[in-house]
Amino acid sequence: MPSITQLCRDLRQRQTPAETKLWALLRDRQLNGYKFLRQHPIYVRSALGRCEFYIPDFYCDKKKLVIEADGPVHLYKKDYDKNRDKVLADLGLKILRFTNQEIEDDIEAVLKRISGSLVNDQAF
Repeated sequence: MPSITQLCRDLRQRQTPAETKLWALLRDRQLNGYKFLRQHPIYVRSALGRCEFYIPDFYCDKKKLVIEADGPVHLYKKDYDKNRDKVLADLGLKILRFTNQEIEDDIEAVLKRISGSLVNDQAF
């Protein structure tokens, strides 16, 4: 089984076109001066004491903001995503979800929502 680090590297190598487009605008502190990480693991201690992890598409540690770019596979993972969002929210993280289509078709609206969340400390 590959390490978490290797899994994250693999995910970064297999980005969707929407993730690539969004990352080009988030990287290097381009959005409001905030640093974003791509495919960065967030560790969680389970109720059974095991260390588990989630790998969000993009993460801003300073603002505790997770951004997800959801492709068609997420149509079949709604329960998993709902549980994952709850676990991350319980850690004090804010989650913004966008469909790949939203990112591809209206990147300005996506960036406006992200920017608003960074400035107002609100996820919407």
